[in-house]
Amino acid sequence: MDTLTSLFSAGLLLVMLAAVLDVAANLLLAKSEGFRIRRYGLLALVAVGLAFTSLSYAVRTMDLAVAYAMWGGFGILGTSLGGWMLFGQRLKASAWAGMALLVFGLSILHAS
Repeated sequence: MDTLTSLFSAGLLLVMLAAVLDVAANLLLAKSEGFRIRRYGLLALVAVGLAFTSLSYAVRTMDLAVAYAMWGGFGILGTSLGGWMLFGQRLKASAWAGMALLVFGLSILHAS
């Protein structure tokens, strides 16, 4: 594996970590009920800070536009699915179609 491939892989892993932390922050924020349950709200803030830290390390080895697009896309996908699975939020057919397009778009971004 050459250096460029290993750097991109490290960057991709950091973007994925940032996305997981972002999803966790969003779900914790929902769980906090608008910061009425402060421990969840504070954990959400910590998770957001860690997500941005991870993203900042990722852009050392990836273009900002690609890293940010992937982070945002994975974050939207994870938050939508997390709300559906954990909070019973209903997703319309258009939401499922949008998520399918997101997965397709993210796979194209990763391949380029």
